[in-house]
Amino acid sequence: MQEGRVHLKEKQFISIIKNLLKSEYIGDDCAYVKDLGIVVSQDSLVEGVHFLLECITPFQLGYKSVMVNLSDIASSGAEPKYLTVSLSLPDNVDADFIKEFYSGMKYACGNGIKIIGGDITGADKIFISVCAIGKTQGRNISSRKNAQIGQKVIVSGVHGSSSAGLKLLKEKKTEPQCLIKSHLEPKAQIEFGKNIGINVSGKYSMMDSSDGLMETLSTIAYESGVLLNIDFDKIPYDKEIERFENWHDLVLFGGEDYQIIATVPLEYQGGIEIGKVEKGSGVDLSISGQIIHYSKSDVDKKIFNHFKV
Repeated sequence: MQEGRVHLKEKQFISIIKNLLKSEYIGDDCAYVKDLGIVVSQDSLVEGVHFLLECITPFQLGYKSVMVNLSDIASSGAEPKYLTVSLSLPDNVDADFIKEFYSGMKYACGNGIKIIGGDITGADKIFISVCAIGKTQGRNISSRKNAQIGQKVIVSGVHGSSSAGLKLLKEKKTEPQCLIKSHLEPKAQIEFGKNIGINVSGKYSMMDSSDGLMETLSTIAYESGVLLNIDFDKIPYDKEIERFENWHDLVLFGGEDYQIIATVPLEYQGGIEIGKVEKGSGVDLSISGQIIHYSKSDVDKKIFNHFKV
C-alpha cells in the first residue's frame, strides 16, 4: 500500500492536458463552474496503489472514498452536496462487500450530502472513482493562485499522522490506533473550509494536504508567485509520531492527512497560524535554529510516483 501522492510525471501529464484543451477550469483541485454556481472534483482510489484489502475494511474503504473527495470541495470554500460513484470490480467481490462499502459511504455523507448515481463495471482489481459537486452560493471560492503578500498561513489540524499510520500498517502493527485511524478514516475539514469561504471576502488561497504539507505549501507559493515563511515549531502534529525515525519528514512530506492549508488576512480568526506570505518565491522553513529554503524542484524530488510499479 502506498500513499496517494502527486508526482512530477502526473503534473507533466496535467500540464499537457491543460495546454491541449485550453481549459481555464483545469488547475485547482476543484473546477469552479461559475455560470452554474458549482464546483466539481474527481478522485480515484486503485487497489494496490492507494489501498490493500487486507489493511482496510469495505466500510472504511467506502468512508475514505467519500472523504477524500469531500476534502477537495471543502478546500475550495464551497458546500459539498452531491456525489456520483463509479466502481470497477473483480469477480470475487460479493454482495456483502457492496453493502459494507456503501454503508461506509453513506456514513461519510451524513445528512447533507447525497450519492445520486454512478456506474459499475468489471475489472481485474478494485478501482473507485468519485465525482463530487459543491454549491458555491454565498461562498467566496478559493484558488491556489490567490495567496496575497501580507496574509498569514493557517492550517486546520495535525500533520504526519496518516503517513505514520501507513507505516504501522505496512509493518503489521496495531498500535497506536490513533495513527492507524488517521490513515484509514480521515475526516474532511468541511467546517474549516466553510468558515473561510463565508467570512473571507477578498482573494485567498486554500488547498487540502492530501499530497503532503510541504507539497501544498510549495504549490501555493509557486502558483501565487510568493514566498511562504513557515515556522516548523508552529505546525501541529501528534506527539506519537516522534517515535519514528525522521519523523520531521512525516510532518512535512507525509500525505493523506486531508487537513486544509489557507492563506488569509491577518484579521481572520480561526485555524492555527504557521507562517506568513512574503515577497519572493518558494518556501522558507525555520527548523532547529536554521532556515531551509525549498524551491519547487526541491519538493518535487521528494513526492510520490503514482506511475512507478
